[in-house]
Amino acid sequence: MQYRRDKKGNEISVLGYGCMRFTKNGSSVDIDKAEKEVMAAIKAGVNYFDTAYVYAGNEVAVGEILNRNHCREQIYLATKLPHYLIKSVAGAEKMFQEELRRLKTDYIDYYLMHMLTDIPTWEKLKKIGMQHWIEEKLASGQIRNIGFSYHGNTEMFKQLVDAYDWDFCQIQYNYIDEYSQAGVEGLRYANAKGLPVIIMEPLRGGRLVNLLPESAKELFRNDEEGRTPAELALKWLYNQPEVTCVLSGMNSMGMVEQNVKTASESHVGCLTTSDAALIEQVKEEIKKHVKVGCTGCGYCMPCPRGVDIPGTFRCYNAMYSEGKKSGRKDYLQCTAFRKDTASASQCIGCGKCETHCPQHLEIRKELKCAASELEDVKYKVMKSAIRIFKLW
Repeated sequence: MQYRRDKKGNEISVLGYGCMRFTKNGSSVDIDKAEKEVMAAIKAGVNYFDTAYVYAGNEVAVGEILNRNHCREQIYLATKLPHYLIKSVAGAEKMFQEELRRLKTDYIDYYLMHMLTDIPTWEKLKKIGMQHWIEEKLASGQIRNIGFSYHGNTEMFKQLVDAYDWDFCQIQYNYIDEYSQAGVEGLRYANAKGLPVIIMEPLRGGRLVNLLPESAKELFRNDEEGRTPAELALKWLYNQPEVTCVLSGMNSMGMVEQNVKTASESHVGCLTTSDAALIEQVKEEIKKHVKVGCTGCGYCMPCPRGVDIPGTFRCYNAMYSEGKKSGRKDYLQCTAFRKDTASASQCIGCGKCETHCPQHLEIRKELKCAASELEDVKYKVMKSAIRIFKLW
C-alpha cells in the first residue's frame, strides 16, 4: 500500500474506504459481509475509513465492525456533521455525541462539515457559534482534524478554502469531472495552501465502471494491456501529487482486492502516454451516450411524492449506454414492482430535490424527459396490472 501525508504528517493510505456503499440486506447493512471486506482492506494496509451521520445505519455498522475486531486504533476514522440539519451549537453537540456512540469511540480523526458549499452557509454557522465549537473540540482532542466536503463551483471552493484554517477537504473528482465542481483548479489551489485533499466519487458512483456505454466497454475488451475501467480511473488520480487519498465504495472482496492492487502499484507519474490516450477515448464515448450526470449519491431523496430519482436516472442512462430494452426492464422492476410506486411521472415539480443536488442537475426537467421515454405503453399496462391484481 502507498501512503501520503496529511497536514500534520500522519500517513494516510492512498486508497480510502468509502463506507456509504456497504451492501444492504433489506434496509439494513449486511454487517457480516461488510466486516469481511473491511477487515481484508485493513489487513492490506487501508487505514482511512469514511462514513457520515446521514448514511442510514452506516456509522453503527462501522462502529460495530471496529469494536468486534478491536482495531479502532489501527485506522483513521472520518465522519460528517449534517450542518444543514442543525439550528444551534447544542444541536451540533447532540449529533456529535450520537456519532461517537454509534461509532463506539471517544474521538474522530477527520471530521467534516457535510456538503459545505458556500460562504454564506459558513458565515451562518459562525454566527451560531460553530467556529468556537470546532475549536473547543480540536483543543479537547475529540476531533483531531477538521475539514469540509464540497459540491459546487471552483471559485466558491477557493473562497471556502481561505475562509478558515482547515486541516483537510473532500471533493468530487475524476476524469469526467476534471473541469467541473472544484475540479483540477480547486485541487491544485487547496494543495498550494497546504491542504490535504480527499477524493470522493472517483468512479462517479460506479458509472465509470459498470455503466460505461458499450462502445467504451469495447475499448477495454480490446485493450492489449488488459487494463480495467476501475484500475485506469484510480490510476489517473494516484498519478496526481495533489491527491492525498481516494475513497472507493467497495462492497465485494473482488473490489477490495483489485483496488488494493492498483493502489499498491500506483504512484505519482505512473500514468503512461498509453493510459492517457485510452482515457481520452473513453471520455469521448461517454459524452456520446450520457443523458443525465447523476452519480447516485441520493442527496435528492426522499422525494415527497415517492419518486426514485437516482434509480430513474440510472435506468434512463442505461437506455442509452446499454440499450432501451435493458433500461426499461430495470425501470419497471425498480419503480413498479413495489407497494408504493416510484415512477418519474409522480413528480409534481416542487423542486425540493434540486436544492440538495450536489451536481446541480435540473432534476424536474430531466424527470419529465425520463418519464416520456421510460414509461411507454407496455410500462403503463404492467404498472396498472400490478396495482389491479395487487401483485406487490
